[in-house]
Amino acid sequence: MLALPALAVLALAGPAAGASRLDDVRAKAQAAIERRDPVSAEVMLRSAIKGGASEDALRAHLGEALMAEGDRAEARKVLEGGAFAPGTEALGWRVRGQIALAGGDLRSAANAFDTALKANPRDSDLWVAIASLRFSGGEQLQSIEAADRAVALDPKNARALAFRGLLIREQYGLAAALPWFEAGLKVRPDDPALLGEYAATLGDMGDYRAMLIVCRKLAQVDPKNPRPAFLQAVLAARAGETDLARTILQRTGTAFRDMPAAVLLTGVLEYRAGNINVAVEQFDRLVRMQPDNLEARQMLLRALARQGSDPLITERFDGDAAQPWAAPYTLRLVGASWRRMGNKARAAALLARAEHPVAHGPAPLATEFGTSVLAGAYADAPNQAQTAVPYIRALLKEGRKDEAQAAADRLRDANPGAAEAHLLAGDVRILRGEAAGALADYQNGAAIRFNEPVLRRMDAALRALGRTADADAMTSRFLAQNPQSLVAMKLLAAAWASGPNRDAYGAVSRALAARGQPSPAQ
Repeated sequence: MLALPALAVLALAGPAAGASRLDDVRAKAQAAIERRDPVSAEVMLRSAIKGGASEDALRAHLGEALMAEGDRAEARKVLEGGAFAPGTEALGWRVRGQIALAGGDLRSAANAFDTALKANPRDSDLWVAIASLRFSGGEQLQSIEAADRAVALDPKNARALAFRGLLIREQYGLAAALPWFEAGLKVRPDDPALLGEYAATLGDMGDYRAMLIVCRKLAQVDPKNPRPAFLQAVLAARAGETDLARTILQRTGTAFRDMPAAVLLTGVLEYRAGNINVAVEQFDRLVRMQPDNLEARQMLLRALARQGSDPLITERFDGDAAQPWAAPYTLRLVGASWRRMGNKARAAALLARAEHPVAHGPAPLATEFGTSVLAGAYADAPNQAQTAVPYIRALLKEGRKDEAQAAADRLRDANPGAAEAHLLAGDVRILRGEAAGALADYQNGAAIRFNEPVLRRMDAALRALGRTADADAMTSRFLAQNPQSLVAMKLLAAAWASGPNRDAYGAVSRALAARGQPSPAQ
């Protein structure tokens, strides 16, 4: 018997001894996963199974170890290969749900989490996973509720504290999120995910010295983590150190290839370095990923103009130039392209608009198709954003504002936890001249997620109602929470440019100038 592997006695020992040994293996495997060594956990678990331990008894833990290694296919195979022993069902179904969520299968993730909840409704980690699912599905309010439940169940759960911090950052601002990340780091000071979010938040607040300290700590505890390099590349880019930023960014390899912020950064750096073809490629990717991102569209237009691609400019951006919200910069570039291509009449019209810009109210974004094309898809799924939003835009384009409002309100009521649904309903009301009703929708959205797009809308609605003091106070509070927000600075500068707040206008103008941004003339 002594020649047998130690774990083989599991099959021959009595029930109590076997259960105790299983608990010991599970605890050691869990500890290995917690210290970011899932490979050791896998080896330990497979050795136990080979030595006679029940595969069902260790199936959930083995699946968790494999998922932590990044081998989702093998983890799924293990988890679906049999049953979960009593007491491990919650873990097994939670990991199955997390694998489905990572693969974008939200329905399967929800079903797995529901099954896990039946097994253990007091699992704090499970509620963190549910919060992540709800956030991915656009249910931000429900995500907040789930994260709160996770923290209440285990106030020292670092994952729960970190996720609540992320939601607080969206809901209230950068400064409000810091205590949550700091509380999580007190529990798990070497947690890479927590360190990464803490560093990113410090950087967004402009506290670059602290950000670099945290980045160095992250690089020490997780040398293969590409996030410190990305954050340092962002910092170098903000400082105008283009070559340094490009060198640092290259260290991240393909880790952030499909992250919009990284695509934008790459495009900007290549543009600065004079690699215009590469910049065009990056900005084009970003526009295809986010077709309604006006900043990305303008960056692509600028790069194409420097490339001298007049046919592409007129083909892709004449529609943008035709919109009432077209910036003078867009009008000048598209007009110049038309002039070089020989269409003098079109060029003259655009260049005249650029020289004499006219203030305009809100306008809907353009849509490619009309209601006759979009109505069928909308009728099949009126409560889903991917069908409702294009249909609402088409209704607005055709002047059918009452129908657009009804559709927007229906989408909002069907998705009360999604901030964007409230914003859409408010946007239609603004277009109908109902600033008070729009403000109510925007406030409901802001209670869930208060970011720069919400700030713009609420500021405009308050000023349309004559509540300038309230608008100034709200935007100032936002700037206090997000001290690097150019949007907040510009809104305040515009509000104070022609008023009695000369000292405040001077301060915000200097802050904008330090960031290379113009401010309205007083």
